[in-house]
Amino acid sequence: MITGILHTTFLTANLVRARVFYEDLLGLQSNTSRPRMSFDGMWYDVAPNQQIHLMLLPNPEAGLSRPAHAGRDRHVALAVSDLNKLIKRLEAAGVVYTLSQSGRRALFCRDPDDNALEFIANA
Repeated sequence: MITGILHTTFLTANLVRARVFYEDLLGLQSNTSRPRMSFDGMWYDVAPNQQIHLMLLPNPEAGLSRPAHAGRDRHVALAVSDLNKLIKRLEAAGVVYTLSQSGRRALFCRDPDDNALEFIANA
């Protein structure tokens, strides 16, 4: 019945800061087909028919303590073609990450709004 995941959504308190992370650091391109809504946001194409949506809305969990290892928190897993390149970019930007504790070629980090992301080597 379920045939895929079409998008995942993250809340952001600062869209400019979030765009720097998703566009400049991760290299995603914004999708201009986002319709006008009652709140600001961005859509990013990750793969055909797969997107990340950012919504500029108050976070109902603000101040909630998150696990230090993002792999122990709810997260989205994204395939990457070059994990080493991503590591270099994260380190250059001062983004803290942890390697997967399962032994897979993967890492976890958080975006500027504390949303957890997993990146798994595609090869």
